[in-house]
Amino acid sequence: MTNEKLNIGIILGSTRQGRVSPQVGEWVKEIADKRGDANYEIVDIADYQLPFLGTTDGTEPGIAAWNEKLNSLDGFVFIVQEYNHSITGALKNALDFAREAWNNKAAGIVSYGSTGGARAAEHLRGIMGELMIADVRVHPTLSLFTDFENGTVFKPAELHLNNVNAMLDQVDAWSGALKTLRK
Repeated sequence: MTNEKLNIGIILGSTRQGRVSPQVGEWVKEIADKRGDANYEIVDIADYQLPFLGTTDGTEPGIAAWNEKLNSLDGFVFIVQEYNHSITGALKNALDFAREAWNNKAAGIVSYGSTGGARAAEHLRGIMGELMIADVRVHPTLSLFTDFENGTVFKPAELHLNNVNAMLDQVDAWSGALKTLRK
């Protein structure tokens, strides 16, 4: 295998006005960039303006651009917020707008919510299995009560740093191993 760095997308799973996922994504990217083991980039599903699946003829440019972006990546870190005990509709829609672009890649999850986003992360794991995304075990969970000031300003506890790095270790290792399947 070459020494070429892997490309890992940090996917923001919300498109809501006033969302905090960009703060969490930037924090993960800052940690990841210090490692130097892969090329990490923020991938904001809001930028692709995906229509609801099945409501159009599928020719919108955002759909092709979304699949092209996913094809360029070797692995993912999903920033997942919990709404009604699950993932956002926007994230589910974005997952459904691609199929092969997800296959044989690895992903980690950083979730947040009143219970650390654990229920949303579990729902996401089931979806990822169907899309042939290998999800890694380490899963940093952030609490709306202790890691966000007034529910809007992200101030993570120091203890999360070790979990994020351990998750990134697994995403990097698995992404490299799975890349051999896609060649």
